[in-house]
Amino acid sequence: MSAAQQLRDEAGKRILIKDGPYGTGIQAERLPGDAYCGGLELKKDQRGNNDLLNITRPEVVRGICERFAEAGAELLATNTFNATRISQADYGAEELAAEMNRASARIVRDVADRWSAKDGRPRWVAGALGPTNKTLSLSPRVSDPAYREVDFDTVKGVYREQVDALVEGGVDFILIETVFDTLNAKAAVMATLEAEQDLGRELPLMISMTLTDLSGRNLSGHTVEAFWASVRHARPVTIGLNCSFGAAQLRPHLAALAAQADTLVMAYPNAGLPNDLGEYDEAAAETAAQVREWLDAGLVNIIGGCCGTTPQHIAAMAETARSSAPRKVPERKRQTLLAGLEPMVIAA
Repeated sequence: MSAAQQLRDEAGKRILIKDGPYGTGIQAERLPGDAYCGGLELKKDQRGNNDLLNITRPEVVRGICERFAEAGAELLATNTFNATRISQADYGAEELAAEMNRASARIVRDVADRWSAKDGRPRWVAGALGPTNKTLSLSPRVSDPAYREVDFDTVKGVYREQVDALVEGGVDFILIETVFDTLNAKAAVMATLEAEQDLGRELPLMISMTLTDLSGRNLSGHTVEAFWASVRHARPVTIGLNCSFGAAQLRPHLAALAAQADTLVMAYPNAGLPNDLGEYDEAAAETAAQVREWLDAGLVNIIGGCCGTTPQHIAAMAETARSSAPRKVPERKRQTLLAGLEPMVIAA
């Protein structure tokens, strides 16, 4: 049975639990600046380059992943949010991007397999693709709206390198997350579909949008309904929302998406809104209580955490979800979608 079908089957029985962020966990480690670089000779300061730790401090990444698994997470993502050549250019570490992805995928794959062997419950690994720090839809120059720092083929190419490395490392899914620019997401989707064709096997997608304000739009101006219409042709196993705000602020937009999507819905909010220092104060119990409202309304199939959430938040959400029924995917709509669009996907 494929990983995608196994996940769908399990999600039909219960709410599944995703992990939380690596960034919050790494910040809690309070690593000195030279700990990031390790023994590598890099010209720029690597402080804050969390993805590099997959190579230089794998025990830190493994420890965070283990704590999320112990808290109840079944879907474990890789520490690769900024592991593309575009994002790594800020650190002068472009040539290490592929190895960062392979290393993280192998770490998380090992953790997932060991926990599955320990208790017999399935665990899955999602290879995380972040949005990069360049946008295809908007110009960074106010005086020149037509200007772009990157083009579509460049973005697709760096995503393809990332996808290939994550697959080599053993991921089950490709997770395109924190999508603020829908065109960037389309480049990531195309890179994944092309990799799938070259592999000759299924490479299932998960896609997660982030909202830039309470109106419910991303930076490129799409509502959640418009975003779903833009990516549904890719037949993602999950569609959803992450980051943005806390669970309470995400709820109306999650409800709008859940009403439209004929696939699994996954959402992982921040631990509330940041304080004046940019830190997250929302306690695990409060986050879980807000997520409980999602569950009671039947809005989600998979829940987890984003900025500011910890293993304690994930454990609290897992406990809350234990007695909740999963959202029912409208099967008829999903079959209609696949029947109507599959020729387009094959042709692409």
